[in-house]
Amino acid sequence: MNKQIKIQPATGKLGILTPGMGAVATTFIAGVIAARKGIALPIGSLTQMGTIRLGKRTEDRNPRIKDFAPLAGLDQIVFGGWDVYSDNVYQAALEAKVLDRTLVEQLKDELQTISPMKAVFDKTYVRNLDGKHVKTGATKMDLAEQLMEDIRRFKADNGCDRLVMVWCASTEAYLEASDVHQSLEAFEAGLRNNDERIAPSMIYAYAALQCGVPFANGAPNLTCDIPAIVELSHKKRVPVGGKDFKTGQTLMKTIVAPGLHARALGVRGWFSSNILGNRDGAVLDAPENFKTKEVSKGNVLDGIFNAESQPELYGDIYHKIRINYYPPHGDNKESWDNIDIFGWLGYPMQIKINFLCRDSILAAPIVLDLALFLDLAQRSGMMGIQEWLSFYFKAPQTAPGLPPQHDIFKQLSKLENTLRYMMGEELITHLGLDYYEDLVKEYEELLQTHS
Repeated sequence: MNKQIKIQPATGKLGILTPGMGAVATTFIAGVIAARKGIALPIGSLTQMGTIRLGKRTEDRNPRIKDFAPLAGLDQIVFGGWDVYSDNVYQAALEAKVLDRTLVEQLKDELQTISPMKAVFDKTYVRNLDGKHVKTGATKMDLAEQLMEDIRRFKADNGCDRLVMVWCASTEAYLEASDVHQSLEAFEAGLRNNDERIAPSMIYAYAALQCGVPFANGAPNLTCDIPAIVELSHKKRVPVGGKDFKTGQTLMKTIVAPGLHARALGVRGWFSSNILGNRDGAVLDAPENFKTKEVSKGNVLDGIFNAESQPELYGDIYHKIRINYYPPHGDNKESWDNIDIFGWLGYPMQIKINFLCRDSILAAPIVLDLALFLDLAQRSGMMGIQEWLSFYFKAPQTAPGLPPQHDIFKQLSKLENTLRYMMGEELITHLGLDYYEDLVKEYEELLQTHS
């Protein structure tokens, strides 16, 4: 057994703050409250429902992750956040229409006590939203300081021992890293000078890290994929992770594509189309916001199929992504994938996938897991980029120059081995030769006995 690293206990209350308290955040909050009241199960949450194998297969040790790692319990969680609309969580959940009204009504007493703080908002980055529940300030640094005051006040008012922040707001307009993002010094100067290249999500990340609060980015925004924020995360010794929750169509891609690659089957084309009608769909109806999502979703196949080392199989893939706003579907996203593959001797085949999913139902457990795992990382002394949480993201954040791992099964193995390492358990490679080496010894001893 390896030496267990020192982990501070998960005592007291854990505050989970969400910039954005729309469909995803309200579904997450309502789900956690329903689970701790025994009304429903937190299905889809690895921390609550998942198991982890420890030791050899013959030992039959497969505890629930929540019973293995010292995670905060659901009854320790306190909720808060910001939104451009002033509706409390009960009202927002009804407006989102993700959950059945009967379930929301059962949770009304708890949900209506949670109201959003005024948000930092810039219509330049999300032109299809027009909320009025927003902060004003002379500079972006002023807005960041207002967020920091919100964070400190929330922690004090709710008696929280620790906080975590998970971005659950909209996709921002496409933005590439530039000089203002290259160092903490340049970034802070940009905040003071109202640099237009600093997006609202970056202001939230900056405020969180300055307050020692771990930050996870659930949208495809640039946010913490910049040297300035990574520098700050190390300076404040705080973990960060991103980006873009892996739900819906991309989840299916990271399940199916590794299987095709494992069997050395070729891929000529992968056409993906989506329709959705929630607030996210309205935001993505703007081309500049769609581009941000397109880049996040588009890199997934490149990270699974290696065109350079296997050009005969993947050197000429045509990958096209479409997202269309369709209000009648609401939060129920529908995706179609047409995959043109080829096998032995180049003979063509096709795969068709029609996934009728519920976007916020798939995202809510990710919010919970990221919050609990980032809190665990913080209590374990881990800081900076948490690549072991790539399992939850479409475009995982990595160290500079390091290509992201998109294969969901390899991501899961990395996550589980990180937990084993933290808890002092042996890492599992699935090699399994030791079982058969022991068996060979037994047969050799048996043969010697009979000779």
